[in-house]
Amino acid sequence: MVTRTNAAEPLVGLTVGVTAARRRDELVALLERRGAKVVGTATLSIIPLREDHVLRLATERCLVEPLDYVVATTGVGWRGWMNAAEGWGRSAELRRACEAATVISRGPKATGAVRASGLRETYSPGSEANDELLHWLLARDLRGRRIALQEHGAPLQGFASILRERGAEVIELPVYRWGPPEDPLAVRRLVDQVTRHELHALTFTSAPAIGAFLQAADELGRHEEVLTALRTSVLPVCIGGICAKPLTDEGVDAVWPERGRLGSLVRTVTETLPGRVRRELDTGTDRLILQGSAVLVQGGVISLSPVSAAVLRALAERPGWVLSRAELLRRVWRDASADEHAVEAAVARLRTSLGPHKGLIKTVTKRGYRLAVAG
Repeated sequence: MVTRTNAAEPLVGLTVGVTAARRRDELVALLERRGAKVVGTATLSIIPLREDHVLRLATERCLVEPLDYVVATTGVGWRGWMNAAEGWGRSAELRRACEAATVISRGPKATGAVRASGLRETYSPGSEANDELLHWLLARDLRGRRIALQEHGAPLQGFASILRERGAEVIELPVYRWGPPEDPLAVRRLVDQVTRHELHALTFTSAPAIGAFLQAADELGRHEEVLTALRTSVLPVCIGGICAKPLTDEGVDAVWPERGRLGSLVRTVTETLPGRVRRELDTGTDRLILQGSAVLVQGGVISLSPVSAAVLRALAERPGWVLSRAELLRRVWRDASADEHAVEAAVARLRTSLGPHKGLIKTVTKRGYRLAVAG
């Protein structure tokens, strides 16, 4: 059946996985607005700030004695810290403590949050690299200095330990600490979908989310299968280079936008993914485009089932060549109980779905099937 589509839906027919916990609904809406089918689940949970006794105790430590340096690493983390302190009735004291200290911030988002709270930063590097903040601090005498280090999601253990080696007292403020996923079974299902190559892209908005996903795969004994999928058919798209590091460390080539924004992440998916998966099919009278689980025709789209799409993709890899039923069975079906009758039934359903274009699938007697393409 042909349904209408337009150029505003460049991801139609494509399945994109989402692992974000924070701003998940916004990311899903942006992808769906572009025609993608979105699946997945948060691989981590966020511990609510007001319930986080660790953050509150660390904040109290900041107020016991004067601070020398305050490090803001993320905009959302800084705002969260200030808002949490307000909820505890300690915002005025915390602001005064930061005003008396030297504030440094990592990148424009952290700087904007610092300024929005009524403070000014003394230093902010041009990049968003933590290393530049660290180098700036190490150029100073840190013996006996008290440093408040605002973290976001995961501890900056190497950062803090180096400062302590230089004699500083470091107070780590774990804003938005990550916890285990709310639905571990859903994370396992996502691992399964990736290993079965059912996704066309998988998005990540934090390095800890990648770590949690890979850990879930490891616990299932499917770590290498996941890496193989991410290196081949499933495109990993990250919010930035720092986020992507757990993947690049594993030899996976992820992509990310220049600016670490959700809109930029979705734009990267939209600009990168279709070119990887599209197949143009010229029947001589029509030009069709196979994209994921859809066939794009003039003025509309034919939606296919996952099996039908997989059969058509297999035939489209070498248009005009004959694929035997046994070969199609090997490429498409993972169910050991499936036989060549399943292939015949799937081809019949594919032809029905293609409607007026069903002649694209030709039967070659006693040999198998091929795509009837021009040239």
